[in-house]
Amino acid sequence: MSNVPNIKIFADGAVLEDVPKMLGNQLIKGFTTNPTLMAKAGVKDYEGFAKKFLAAAQGLPVSLEVFADDLPNMTRQARILASWGDNVFVKIPITNTAGQTTREAIAQLSKEGVKLNVTAVFTKAQIDGLLPCFTDGVPAIVSIFAGRIADAGVDPQPTVRYCVEATKSRPAVETLWASCREIFSVVRAAEVGCHVITVPNEMLKKLEMFGKDLGEISLDTVKMFYNDATSSGFQL
Repeated sequence: MSNVPNIKIFADGAVLEDVPKMLGNQLIKGFTTNPTLMAKAGVKDYEGFAKKFLAAAQGLPVSLEVFADDLPNMTRQARILASWGDNVFVKIPITNTAGQTTREAIAQLSKEGVKLNVTAVFTKAQIDGLLPCFTDGVPAIVSIFAGRIADAGVDPQPTVRYCVEATKSRPAVETLWASCREIFSVVRAAEVGCHVITVPNEMLKKLEMFGKDLGEISLDTVKMFYNDATSSGFQL
């Protein structure tokens, strides 16, 4: 995996059993999860799961998300989450479900020294409005949902590059390429100087293909098709 670009990779998932495996991969520099992933994994006890996740991460950064929809409760939940460990980055959405900005909560929490991961960022205007909210020297992450931007038929690289350039004077603020849809996004994120990319746990194994000869991959693919057809018992 020596051909993997120089970018921090955060494993994205909500399966506790996956964490020790990820720690054995030197490319993994942190973890992210969210309520949607937790629900899919059958998590019922948010606090119990999160604390086990933090312990399993052995000090690597872990992003945990608030689930309130109003600013006072977002702020309250963020403080609780931050109290669970120095490696916690609290995920705050850029707006609530009514489209109201969360900048006030972000500014207050950053002022208090809470490490934040601001999620669901899609536009340059959102980036411009967000950056003044961060307190100098307090670590923060801006998560650009590049995969979903691409789903809308728009190239996400210019937006990610814009955030990288806008944060150069703020060394404590990192840009993250979120909602990874394919492993080539690792390359695309690195091309624009992005600091971090989240990669779903089930996609991480594909990193082993980086640098592999395409002719070999072609032959492996042909063998796979042949073996699957043979084992299925197809007849013509």
